[in-house]
Amino acid sequence: MSEATSNPPLPRTLEGRHVIVTGGGVGIGLGIVRRFAAAGARVALTTHSRSADDVVAQLADEGLDVLGLRFDATDSEQVTAAVDLLADRLGGLDVVVNNSGGLLARHTIAETSDVHWDAVWRVNVSSTFYVSRAALRHLGEGGRIINISSLAGSNGGGNGSAPYATAKAAVDGFTRALAKEIAPHGITVNAIAPGLILDTPFHETFTPPADQEKTIASIPVGRAGFPDDVAAAAEYFARDDSAFVTGTVLDLNGGVHFS
Repeated sequence: MSEATSNPPLPRTLEGRHVIVTGGGVGIGLGIVRRFAAAGARVALTTHSRSADDVVAQLADEGLDVLGLRFDATDSEQVTAAVDLLADRLGGLDVVVNNSGGLLARHTIAETSDVHWDAVWRVNVSSTFYVSRAALRHLGEGGRIINISSLAGSNGGGNGSAPYATAKAAVDGFTRALAKEIAPHGITVNAIAPGLILDTPFHETFTPPADQEKTIASIPVGRAGFPDDVAAAAEYFARDDSAFVTGTVLDLNGGVHFS
């Protein structure tokens, strides 16, 4: 059992909050959906790799009532229509979590094609921009935008991840720029930069077990992270009492790296 499903009941710190989580069908995104719904939020998840109906049914079996929609976060028109639709179905919009993203494949810079470079940029950076822009039509005072970045954005990532590391560094920059722009409207923008987070397709696909063990041995707190570690940080950023925190990129890596 993952740590995301073994925690005691949460206080309902997000009661009355209306939330969209992109990439909410697996891994970190699914952990955030679980935690937010358990904390009282009305949550809509989006997914591209899985059937949204399947994810919603899975969560219903866990006692969590969420909405779901499958769409392509790299398509500007789809994003705008989806955010409008979900905000209407939720009855408003208070929090957006931009979790869509991925490494896609490992290539050296010399081997990286234009197609791969563009695809990594679009799934990590363009998706964050498109969703945030669409959300601003609905967010008001007390609104929250939370971007999921990566340790790779500040340390350059592992071998073969230059496009991904570059894209996540751009997400960090976008977070700070948007935070400055919309702070006068009472909306905060923050990012979380996770390190090694297990129970995720990302590391199951791209980080062999031997590399995982090597990384864990280097983590000062003595363990890898799990989706609920990220979700706990996201929950704080989503709450009313985080209103004085904006433009922050939170390192969440067990002490491996400080940016």
